[in-house]
Formats: sequence, structure tokens, C-alpha cells
Amino acid sequence: MWHLFKSTALFGEVKIMKKSGILVGALALSILLCLVQVSFGQADIARRTVAITYPLDDTINVQFRGTVQFPKMHGSAKVKRTGKTGTKIDLSVSDMPRTYQLGAGYATYVLWAVSPEGQVDRLGEIKRRGFFEFSTKISVTTPLQTFALIVTAEPHFLVTRPSQKIMLENISARNEVGSSVPTTTAVHYFGNSSDYFRDPGTPEIAEKDYAKTPSAILQGYQAIALAKYAGADRDAADELQQATTLLNNAEASWQAGRDEDTVDVMARQAVSTAVKAEATAIERREAREKRNEKTRNDAELRQVEDKLAEALREIADLKQQLSSETRNRELSERDVTNYTQQIKDLRAENGRLREDLGRTKVEFDNAKVRLEAYDNERRSAEEQRERDAKIAAINANEPGFIQSLKKFGTVSKTERGIVLTLPETYWSAPRTADFAPTADPKMTALSEVLANNPDYQITIESHTDDRGAAEELQDLTQKRSRAVADKLSAFGIDGGRVESKGMGATLPIAPNTTNVNRARNRRVQIIMSPILPKVG
Repeated sequence: MWHLFKSTALFGEVKIMKKSGILVGALALSILLCLVQVSFGQADIARRTVAITYPLDDTINVQFRGTVQFPKMHGSAKVKRTGKTGTKIDLSVSDMPRTYQLGAGYATYVLWAVSPEGQVDRLGEIKRRGFFEFSTKISVTTPLQTFALIVTAEPHFLVTRPSQKIMLENISARNEVGSSVPTTTAVHYFGNSSDYFRDPGTPEIAEKDYAKTPSAILQGYQAIALAKYAGADRDAADELQQATTLLNNAEASWQAGRDEDTVDVMARQAVSTAVKAEATAIERREAREKRNEKTRNDAELRQVEDKLAEALREIADLKQQLSSETRNRELSERDVTNYTQQIKDLRAENGRLREDLGRTKVEFDNAKVRLEAYDNERRSAEEQRERDAKIAAINANEPGFIQSLKKFGTVSKTERGIVLTLPETYWSAPRTADFAPTADPKMTALSEVLANNPDYQITIESHTDDRGAAEELQDLTQKRSRAVADKLSAFGIDGGRVESKGMGATLPIAPNTTNVNRARNRRVQIIMSPILPKVG
């Protein structure tokens, strides 16, 4: 679409300068090249990009190129491995189109790091800056050391895997003195499959003016559409209704002319709630399928029981036949020998049937016991695997998570979890619960980091020194912890994850004998403990 727009502009210039034959020819050639470029952009081509190994404490300059989706786009990044657990990336992108030019279903852009082993790390959303062409910068951190960087178009910013709408990929990399850096096995992908919705049954956004509607609202509609496709109408109706209400409120605020940041926060809450509805629907659908499987197993057991009953009926019939034959033998002496042998045979058969029946019953009982034991073992193993996978994922993410928290305060690791201590500069005065003017952008950034790490329960504990009445100190710390919790909730963090506590002056970390010690005792700590599934 973008190239066609450029071609139309050139065609207008041809009309204006038609008196000059040389210029007309040159412009016609430009139009032809643009049309050829459009035709290439529509093809699906298998692509690959290299994974770069970043050395420790060495700044690497990385260049990017646009894929055939939008080849004029380009970018560059400075990447530095700052420690054994974190790699910092400062990316600058320009000339990226508006997402609505890419087709229905795309509302934002996301930066990803992909390792050669297939590990994918969503680094963050790239928000559009500029009206006609896209230019922006983003600064993020990943725990990976060897990875490729790609930028994809996505339906919303909380997707868990990259779409196949890949817009930008890294190419060459050199250090500050111009030397090349090591690369490893290429990361392969099919870079031009056009739509995130590869299943034709997936719904798209209803009629919306993509050119005028804010990106966050479009993302909300896409998140709700994906939740419905996952079955949220049936399996997560309350969560879906909550997301729809939040999105309607965000759109109403936008229509009413409220400021962009307010609308963005409200729409992102809708996206987060819709993603939760989608995950809940999938989880409940899988649970229902497991119940259906158990029902099928029970039906098979009933079939075995029916066969056993049929065998018993057959035995009864045989006994009846035996009795009839015995009576007939008494009526005819000449057939006594034959009838006697028949009786022996029937008795032997009856004995074998009883043995078979006994074995069948024992086998049935054993099969039932084994099935129950298997179900219990499988359920315990699945629960343990889920817990182990969750622990492994949290441990793998933890270094990068800790690194991203350090810019907000002092970070430590205790038996309670990861502890972030906010400095006193977040508050306008020592005895107030009002945030300082400089604290608002920090709280916004902190909320985004915590929203992107949903595997932690968040406990906010506020402390102060002992100057003042105990009731006033308790009220002050309760208000401070509640103010931090409200900030986190306003940026889309589920309230069920957050607990706020005012501790007053009951837990000092230093004697309240000097101004320095009292300042140390005035602190707000955010404790993040992993949320793990239960086993058994």
C-alpha cells in the first residue's frame, strides 16, 4: 500500500513536468520499479537471519534491514552484554508504516530476541511516533547472549509468540573499532505469510477507522477477538465481559477527548484483561476435554461389565440345557451312554467357563485398579511437570527481571523473593503519601516491567521512623503502600496479584538515633514472590 501511494505521487509529477521528455522517462522508470517492488512484497519467501554472539562489556553496532513486507524500513542498535545475565539493547527504527497499512489484524509492533535453539524473548512494544512515517527508539534488556533481533507486526502488545508478519531483521554487526563479531547458526523463518490469523475461522476487528483510531484501542479489539476465538464466550464469559467494558470505557474517553496517556492506560487494561480471558478459556477447555476423556474410559469399563453379565447369562442358559438333557436321558435307556458322555462334556465345559469367568473377573478388577493408579500417577506427573516448568521459566527470567528493576531502586534477593526498595525521593516529603513530580514516569515504567512479569505475587510494605504517634505513623505507611498499589493497578496489573501493608515504625533496620538512621528506616519495599501451581 505504501509503495502504491508513492507511485501515485510520482505519477502526478509526470503530469506537471510532461514538457520535459527526459524527466517523463525517468519518472516512468521509477513508477515501474515501485510496482515491481510491490509485486515482490506480496510473495512468500523463506528467509533467515543470523544470530549474533555478544561479548561481555563490548558495545556492538548492529544494522537492520526491512523485509519484503516493507523494504524501505531500516534501523540500527547498540547492544552491550553488561553481565553474565543481561544484554542491553538500544534500538532506533525509522520509516516503518502505520500498522493499518499491513492489513486487518495488526495494531502494533513488538521487538523479539530469538536464540538458535528457538527460545523467544518478547522484549517490548514499539510505539508509533510520527504521523506519516514511523520513527522511534526503544531500550530493553534480555538474558540471552546469542540471539537474532526481529520486529513483527502484532494484534496487541501482550502476544506470547511472534507472528509471521516480520518487518525488520538484524544483519551485520561490528564493535566500536569496526571489527566483526561472531555469529552462529542462522535463525530460519518463513517471513512473509501475510496474516496473524492463519485460521480462516478467526474473527477480525469490526469496521474501524484504522487511520484515526488509537493503536491501544485497536489492540484492545484484537485482544478481545482472539479471546472470543479461544472460546471465552463460553469458558471465560465474566473475564471477557470485563475486558469489553474496559475497552468501551477507553473508547468513550477517547471520543470525549481525554488525554492520550489516560486513554492508553485504560485500553491496555482492556488488553491485559482480554489476554487473561483467552488464557482462562484455553485452560477451562482443556480441563473439559480431560473430563470427557474420563467419561469415555468409564464407558469402556461399563462395556466390560456388560460382557461379564452376558457371560453369566450364557452360563445360566448352559445349565438349563444340561438339566433338560439329563431329563431326556432318563426317558431313554438306549441313549444313556451318549447322554452320560454329554453330561460329562457339559460339566467340563461348565468348569472351564467358571474358570474363565473367575479369570475375567480378576483381570477386570486388576485392570480397574491399574487404571485408577495410572490416572493418579498421570495427574501427579502433569502437576509436577507444570510446577517444574514454571520454576524453570521463573529462574531463567529472574536475572533479567532483577536487572530491569535496578533502575527503580535497590534490589536484593531474600527467602521471601526479590525485594525492591524505593528511595525516599519518590515522595514529595517525609510525612506525606503524595508522589513527587519526578516519580510518576518511574512508576509508569515500573508498572510496565511488573505487568510484563505476571509470574510474581507483589507485596508492598511501607515503613517509617518513630517520630510521631504510632497511629499516625501506621496511617502514613498504609497510605503510602496503598498509593503504590493503586499506581500498579492503574497500569493493568491484576489487583489479585498485589497486597499492600502499612508497617508503621515497628520494623526498623537501624536505631532511630540519628537523621541518617531515621532516613534508612523510611522506606517502601516491593517484595515479588513466585506464583507456583500446587501439586497433589
